[in-house]
Amino acid sequence: MSHSKIIPVDNMNILTIFFDGACPLCSAEMKSLHKHDAQKRIKLVDLHTLNFQQLYPHIDITKAMKILHGTYQGQTLLGLEVTHRAWTLVGKGFWVAPLNWPIIKTLSHYAYLGIAKYRHPISNVISKLFNLNTNTCKAGVCFDKTSNTHHRRK
Repeated sequence: MSHSKIIPVDNMNILTIFFDGACPLCSAEMKSLHKHDAQKRIKLVDLHTLNFQQLYPHIDITKAMKILHGTYQGQTLLGLEVTHRAWTLVGKGFWVAPLNWPIIKTLSHYAYLGIAKYRHPISNVISKLFNLNTNTCKAGVCFDKTSNTHHRRK
């Protein structure tokens, strides 16, 4: 009988992802990453966290709202570098391996920038097409479109 052993991970081997928690697409991906992160190698930080700038002064919120930011092993990762590292750390690197292939890497980077820029309208369209529950949050209050109720964001 074999026992799987969880290897302790030091803080240098933790990927911290700074994401737009008000974006349904972004939140859905982070939720999926969290579900696959059995070894707790990823720390998710919503850019809308109270006192974010005091907690993470090295992250420029304006820039992070334009392109996904992450930190790993003392380096800042951007955009699809974050996505590739995250899915690799949770053992699903094969899902995103093409993002590092020569021609696809360049094309996917520009596609990512377009999606990132229009992520909120894209999220709204996808939510309507697939009848997904989405929350719109402002100032700590979330409006659940499916039940027309307000919920305090935690």
